[in-house]
Amino acid sequence: MSSVEQLPDMRLVKDQVAMITGASRERGIGLAVAKLFAQHGAKVVILDLDEKDARAAAAGLGEDHMGVGCDVSQAESCKRAVDAVIERYGAVDVLVNNAGVTQRRGVMDVTPEDYDLVTNVVLRGTLLISQAVIPHMKARGRGNIICVSSLSALQGGGVFGGSHYCAAKSGVLGLARAMARELGPENIRVNAIAPGLILTDFSRGANPDSAKHEMAKNFPLRRVGAPADIAGACLYLASDLSAFVTGITLDVNGGAFIRP
Repeated sequence: MSSVEQLPDMRLVKDQVAMITGASRERGIGLAVAKLFAQHGAKVVILDLDEKDARAAAAGLGEDHMGVGCDVSQAESCKRAVDAVIERYGAVDVLVNNAGVTQRRGVMDVTPEDYDLVTNVVLRGTLLISQAVIPHMKARGRGNIICVSSLSALQGGGVFGGSHYCAAKSGVLGLARAMARELGPENIRVNAIAPGLILTDFSRGANPDSAKHEMAKNFPLRRVGAPADIAGACLYLASDLSAFVTGITLDVNGGAFIRP
């Protein structure tokens, strides 16, 4: 026996191919997920609207990661992106539906154009990129889809985002549950995460950081969330630690919203 005991490999998604949409922002949830998955041994694919940004973000993770330009609101763009991933890696084990866009609007201020902009990315995009991946997961007899929703979907609003954003994010929760029910017999798990107040580029335009920290004093955990908090939840759902978990919405909000 060696004098140095061999420690087990504790990387939770080792050798899995994980595709994450909307993941090139430096202080975003998607990139935090990408970094954590890479640390845990995954081959990470970053999808974003700007291919240059996606490739740069992937290069920052190290070797054997991939950046692909993709407009998740367009079916052909989703298909091309997934085909490119399959050509390189041969599989997609994990899909994290993170791409999103928001607007601050009162209900009477939401125009049809506003509604289409937000819903096409948040809800339609979740459906289309999932549709592009699911046949490959079915063919392999396994897969894992994680949909990032929002606390706004649970409580009808929040720090930012109008009624159309709340509706789209609520739709993501319904879609995730429906996919979980339908795809479970194919050994494909589908779950959702509902982040609360998180300090990201996405939320910084709604209120200054100082206002968010002040608001967080009323939360049970007394702090604002970080992208890494959501990344940890995604890692749990992507790993075998949650092998018997499907169809749930995992609240990650510091206690800001506690279900009855």
